[in-house]
This record gives sequence, C-alpha cells and structure tokens, in this order.
Amino acid sequence: MAIMTTAPAALAGTYDLAGFQVNRIGFGAMQLPGPGVMGPPKDHDAAIAVLRRAVELGVNHIDTAQFYGPDVSNALIREALHPYADDLAIVSKVGARRDKKGRWLPALTPEQLREDVETNLRELGTEQLAAVNLRLQEQPVPGQAPFQDLLAAMVQMREDGLIAGVGISTATLEQVEQAIEHANVVTVQNAYSLVARGDEDVLRLCSDHGISYVPYFPLGSAFPGMPKVVDDPVVQAVAQQTDSTPAQVGLAWLLAHDDSVLLIPGTSSVSHLEQNIAVASVELTDSQLAQLDAVAPPA
Repeated sequence: MAIMTTAPAALAGTYDLAGFQVNRIGFGAMQLPGPGVMGPPKDHDAAIAVLRRAVELGVNHIDTAQFYGPDVSNALIREALHPYADDLAIVSKVGARRDKKGRWLPALTPEQLREDVETNLRELGTEQLAAVNLRLQEQPVPGQAPFQDLLAAMVQMREDGLIAGVGISTATLEQVEQAIEHANVVTVQNAYSLVARGDEDVLRLCSDHGISYVPYFPLGSAFPGMPKVVDDPVVQAVAQQTDSTPAQVGLAWLLAHDDSVLLIPGTSSVSHLEQNIAVASVELTDSQLAQLDAVAPPA
C-alpha cells in the first residue's frame, strides 16, 4: 500500500487558483470537528498535528468553512498554521449556517454572505481568502436573494479585497455558466466521483475555461445505500495491481481524468492523511484508466 513518508517533489502538479499556484492535492477541513461536523474534535492535538503534517508534506490549498463545527475548523487552522505561509491558499464557503442543534440553515442574502466572509477572515486571522465558494441549495429556499444578486455580492467582496477569487458550489451547468459570465469564477465545487459522473458537463466546462474543479464526495456518496468508489470490484482489482488502496485508486483516477481537478480529501488522522498524499505517486496505466472510465460512464 502506497504510504507517503516524505513530501513528494510535486503533489501531482500545480494549478492556478486566483493567483495561487496550488498543488493539486490539498486538504479539506470538514472532518476536523466532532461527529456530524459539530463541536470540538475528539482529539484536539491530533487535529493540530494533521494540519501541520499536511503543510509539511507540501499541501498549500486548504478548504474550510466557518459553519464546520461551527467555528471549529477555522479556529484549528489558525492555531496550527498562523502566521500563514505566503503560498498557502485558504478557501472557504458561504451560503449556509448551523444552529445549536446542528441543523444546516441557508444564509443566501448579500448581507449574510458578506457577514460570513468577514467572520471567516476574523476567525482565521487573515485579511484575504484565496477564494470563497458561494454554496447554493439544490432547490431555492424562502428568503433567498436572486442568484444575480448573490453573484454581485461575491464580486463586490473581490473588488473590496476580501477575497482573491469567487467560487461556486452545488451548482447546475446553467448556474456555472452564469457565474463564469457575471463573476469570472475561478473554482467550482460539486459532487463528482468515479461512480457518480452526473456532473461531467460542468467538469468539461471548467476545463475548457481554465477553472479549477474541486469534487466533493470524491469517493462516492457519504450517505448509506449510495454507491461508493471503494466497493467497486474494478477499483479493488486495480488497487491490488498498483499496490494501493481502493480509495487511492479513486483519487488517482480523478487526478488523471482532467488536469483541472483539485483534490481536497479530508481526515482527522495523520496516517490517513499520508495515504491521501501518497496518491501523487500512484500511476495508472492506459488500460487501467480505460477500465475505470467504464465503471460509470456519464450519460
């Protein structure tokens, strides 16, 4: 099984993200808080160690959100990594909040977006974020401002210097097209994996426009009963052939599938982090890629 013990020369190459040259394997902070993305981590020191080890191994792209915890992941990032390296791109997202019971609440007005970006900046202890994703709901919710107004609010924050780039998340092809036209977005974060390729058209659009594409659920759905990359027999066979784990094969396929893909696998374990980083060293042959492509071809 491929394990990364020292930082690779290049974490699967680099990509321009709002002026930051980020390595294509980054880190997602969603798993640092407690169960259900609520409350403090069960092991505070381990969470700090994961963040510091990630940067030590060459990660310079960290994805977070103030509503992770809430208020937990940003506090851990600041404690572990502040003052930040000049090349560290911290990306957050707005459009949602959490209540005390852990329920996800929409926050989709221009005023809420700006308030939440300012909260992210304050809690992280920085004057500017590399990018902020406007996280949309799959269906419009009561009180949500028109999409154009939300995009305008994000653009204004970029012009005010609070963020270097505008991103969008959980967006349809039409919404991404509008975001490119009206906000010049630099990144898109949607659900996508080897076994769930319904977003292929958005990925192709991003690739054609030089926009980074960051898949969430990169190993399949996190929900019970939904397809998971690691359960697929083709993935398992390729893992044996490459002396890798099925998860590493799923992530390596994403990197090979399109150069615009940036990975942000998350974990609260240093050993698991090192396995994720080791994906940079997993080499898939043309034959193996063809077999993996055929697992769930897009419609």
